[in-house]
Amino acid sequence: MFSTIGFLHLLFSIISMITGLIVILNTKGTKFHKKVGNVYVVNMLLLNISSFFISNFNGFSIFHFFAIVSLITILAGMYPVLKRSENWLQKHYYFMAWSVVGLYCAFWSEVGTRFVKNMQDFWWAVAIATFLTAFLGNYFIKKNAKKLTEQ
Repeated sequence: MFSTIGFLHLLFSIISMITGLIVILNTKGTKFHKKVGNVYVVNMLLLNISSFFISNFNGFSIFHFFAIVSLITILAGMYPVLKRSENWLQKHYYFMAWSVVGLYCAFWSEVGTRFVKNMQDFWWAVAIATFLTAFLGNYFIKKNAKKLTEQ
């Protein structure tokens, strides 16, 4: 069944996944980084807000809880940039990098809701895919943080 809010949510998620990956893979602090990063932040905010108008499990669900976590992560990642507090760059990097990892973890949940029909299999499939994504994300975040702090 087609839903306008569902379509917009999908659109925001695709743009966020692409721009998040571009920001992660490119040089930090450039004008390009800032422009693409701003597109990422705006789309993530719209993605999170739109999620509250989608109800697949008859009301507030674990997916809405993680949308709140995602929203907090985005805001926590942008706050140090705006305030320029002590260690702002590290705080910004960690929160925004985990925001992208969280987005890709959420992708697995979305795939699971579309393709796994048995709820028991759904939870296992999503848990394993999410764990692997978070594990790899943690590895690359730590690896790149070392490069960032050496500059």
